[in-house]
Amino acid sequence: MAASKPVESQSGSGFPRWQLALLVGTPIVLGVGAVYLWKRNKTKDTPGKSNGERTTPEGSEPSPQSESPLDRAQGAKNKGNKYFKAGKYEQAIQCYTEAIGLCPRDNQTDLSTFYQNRAAAYEQQMKWTEVVQDCTQAVVINPRYIKALFRRAKALERLDNKKECLEDVTAVCILEAFQNQQSMLLADKVLKLLGKEKAKDQYKNRDPLMPSPQFIKSYFSSFTDDIISQPLQKGEKKDEDKDNEGEAAEVTESSGYLKAKQYMEEENYDKIISECTKEVESGGKYTAEALLLRATFYLLIGNATGAQPDLDRVINMEDANVKLRANALIKRGSMYMQQQQPMMSTQDFNMAAEIDTRNADVYHHRGQLKILLDQVEEAVRDFDECILLRPDSALAQAQKGFALYRQAYTGNSQSQVQTAMDGFEDIIRRFPKCAEGYALYAQALTDQQQFGKADHMYNKCIYLEPDNATTYVHKGLLQLQWKQDLDRGLDFISRAIEIDNKCDFAYETMGTIEVQRGNLEKAIDMFNKAINLAKSEMEMAHLYSLCDAAYAQTEVARKYGLKPPTL
Repeated sequence: MAASKPVESQSGSGFPRWQLALLVGTPIVLGVGAVYLWKRNKTKDTPGKSNGERTTPEGSEPSPQSESPLDRAQGAKNKGNKYFKAGKYEQAIQCYTEAIGLCPRDNQTDLSTFYQNRAAAYEQQMKWTEVVQDCTQAVVINPRYIKALFRRAKALERLDNKKECLEDVTAVCILEAFQNQQSMLLADKVLKLLGKEKAKDQYKNRDPLMPSPQFIKSYFSSFTDDIISQPLQKGEKKDEDKDNEGEAAEVTESSGYLKAKQYMEEENYDKIISECTKEVESGGKYTAEALLLRATFYLLIGNATGAQPDLDRVINMEDANVKLRANALIKRGSMYMQQQQPMMSTQDFNMAAEIDTRNADVYHHRGQLKILLDQVEEAVRDFDECILLRPDSALAQAQKGFALYRQAYTGNSQSQVQTAMDGFEDIIRRFPKCAEGYALYAQALTDQQQFGKADHMYNKCIYLEPDNATTYVHKGLLQLQWKQDLDRGLDFISRAIEIDNKCDFAYETMGTIEVQRGNLEKAIDMFNKAINLAKSEMEMAHLYSLCDAAYAQTEVARKYGLKPPTL
């Protein structure tokens, strides 16, 4: 499999560019956690910016002046501030209320401050509805009042009004030019919660969707010890009937499993689950194989609920072929990782290694798991074990090279980085037909800002796998980073969609770029297309977060005329 989709590690420490490499062959997609899309060109400070906690009321005590209505209002506010600092919030509220009543209506700035100060006192009493009401009054008077917007956002979060909370905190982030960590963290938190809520409801009710043939073939190609992915053996099918020349070969016996295998060879994937079900229900001699094949296709269409009972049955069949059981453990372990259960995932991979010690697939896929868990040294050991068992495993060689590069890159060791880069050169020399080797090398070259050579590596991928849509997406992203050529970058991503209209990564990337261009409606459309193609609930949650972020920007632009910097 060539260039791949971004994954998220379990470290929670941000998203360096090396995470643009997807682990090959996993039947899940671990999407990047929801982050804001607009952190570009953010060098200017915004009036009202504050990097600290916004908890105190505003306004310092003025010099004594004549007793005008505004002076009396200011005096009441100053008295309220003293009560606030002393923790006497009820008295502070009374003073701010007096200030609001005394303030002339044409003194808009002062009036909005009084409302915001009273909201701060209500906040200390955890009276969230009153906080929202007073902040709303302040924002009506001064729509770009950062303190009032952020305080209202926090209160709306407490009231479980995530949609309006997100709109307020989005406005704050834009006004602060994305410089305040506090508001960014709240935005990220709310986006993730919204995404999870929507995905939980939508994913279980979605119609199953078979991935593209290219995706399915790439997935199966990552297994070398997988019985169910092997072609029909001699004797399992007979010569074509001379009178029906051109029709598919018939299997020699009435077996749903063998029929399913035949459909696999014909790329007629939609019929495989039903044929496997026939084998299982008839109690045929290929029941274990049929259960595993059916579970695999359940995983591919995103139906983990259907897959798990089948995988459990195969794993518990002590008289079944050990390679079937090990393969079922690999796939269940991958499923657990998708469900963010790393301990159970690790247990399954370890059990697979115990029951089939010489199964290269176990070490290959466990190495991928270790990369996701940021256990790079252990990943390298697993890839070494895989290579020892199968020296011709180009995928394991390429992914080991990537793991070594990542280790050097994160360790800021330039000498080790160069050693890893030299290792990639050796890999592509020894395995010139392994597209993944070129793809991962291109990722590393992009990190090192060797853009021309990275582009050449992607061209090699396209030559070897012209139907791999993700390679075109990565090549498009490279054009943006290298030459800031937006049109050419979008052309490559559009080409990816032409090749595979089920490539969710292409729609997601297109949506992200359109957000940064300020084309929010188009971005939302792209994210919705990606949502419909999501292969896991976690990936769908991530995509909903991106879509909600874009939609929040449209609302902020409509309400306040605020837009983030664009490409």
